[in-house]
Amino acid sequence: MTNKTDFLVIGAGPGGYACAFRAADLGRDVTLIDAGDRLGGVCLNEGCIPSKALLHAAEIIREAREMADWGIDFGTPKIDLDKLRGKKDGIIGTLTDGLGGLAKRRKVTTILGSAKFTSPTSVKFNGGELQFDQCVIAVGSRPIVLPGWPEDDRIWDSKAALELREIPASLAIVGGGIIGLEMATVYSALGAKVTVVELADQIAPGVDRDAVAILHKSLEAAGVTLHTATQVTEVKATKANLTLHCSGAFEGKITAKAIITSIGRRANGDQLDLDTAGVEVCDRGVITADRMGRTAQSNIFAIGDVTGNPMLAHRATHQGHITAEVASGHPAALDTDLIPSVAYTSPELAWVGVTEVRAKQDGRKVKVTSFPWAASGRNLASGGGDGLTKLVYDPDSKRVLGATIVGRNAGELLAEVTLAIEMGATLEDIGLSIHAHPTLSETIAFAAERASGTLTDLL
Repeated sequence: MTNKTDFLVIGAGPGGYACAFRAADLGRDVTLIDAGDRLGGVCLNEGCIPSKALLHAAEIIREAREMADWGIDFGTPKIDLDKLRGKKDGIIGTLTDGLGGLAKRRKVTTILGSAKFTSPTSVKFNGGELQFDQCVIAVGSRPIVLPGWPEDDRIWDSKAALELREIPASLAIVGGGIIGLEMATVYSALGAKVTVVELADQIAPGVDRDAVAILHKSLEAAGVTLHTATQVTEVKATKANLTLHCSGAFEGKITAKAIITSIGRRANGDQLDLDTAGVEVCDRGVITADRMGRTAQSNIFAIGDVTGNPMLAHRATHQGHITAEVASGHPAALDTDLIPSVAYTSPELAWVGVTEVRAKQDGRKVKVTSFPWAASGRNLASGGGDGLTKLVYDPDSKRVLGATIVGRNAGELLAEVTLAIEMGATLEDIGLSIHAHPTLSETIAFAAERASGTLTDLL
């Protein structure tokens, strides 16, 4: 490897490798540095992919259990934790090996090591130094650590939780956002008695209350205890147990064999000595970048979690493509605020665009229409439970502005609404588009028809 590169990308997560590969496709001489043991970043190695593998296993367990009501009884599942862990790790290995192969075929130089800036045009790593013309920072984020808690191997962050070290008899999860709820879904299915503590007045804070209420009820039916509007004031560790002292809506103690902390993530911009490069980092580790990824330093860009919320892999990937193109002289920018979000719980919870509550807070006039999944033939025939498709729209133009869906495969269904919003579609556009029957996608058309007064599947 030479000590000079045309285009340097620091961080090989979904944003970083997408940026590096796109830049290579545009003819750039690209070097990709990552501090991990292999490419893929947090998402692939200790986040999105391993969690979805475990969530798939959890869903199979639940479906098998529910089939007893249909006259098909599979009995109590026997869980081989080592084999399940091995399957998860095998999936990760396949994908990371694939990334390595893509990098080689694109002639992207890859380096495993921690990079720190030494000037606006150079970084040091593993005892060496590398000069660059342009650089993209894609170093992601890390779990927020709660101060004052004891140091104990039984207190896990999201990475440790996905290592699947054991199935504790009792598990407390502090934080009822996407990560916390997904971990509750996994571990409760595997047999742990799970309790979730959330500071806000609902789980999945900020998401449509009607949809969240359905997920809340489903989690409780699965045996998960949920305490909202509750704060953990102290954690004590003994040889036998961990004890959480709580105040708020729930006043008392929660005893558990393990704890997962999932109260959010902090950007990693403060890990790179960026002051030497003339790039300012805020006190939360966030680097300010515009819609083209540019920082205050003209040759240095930033993408993904390190640029702040929403910290989602698909946002980072999109930013990576844009920044590679901008840095290579092509016109591009992130010209949308439509970043879909999905909690891969059971049922799934997905949302995009304007919410009813946010519109009211902003003084924006909107209307809402919805369709209950209790009236969906495909949902009932597939063993689905309660669900809801809700659309937010402009009362004058009837353009769709946002959506929240809770139910099986809600994350997949959300793509149609996201595209509809991007294309400026109206309720009529959606309602007059013929949807196959019976499908879950019909619930989107039915919600649109309901607002238009043409729905025949409900009174």
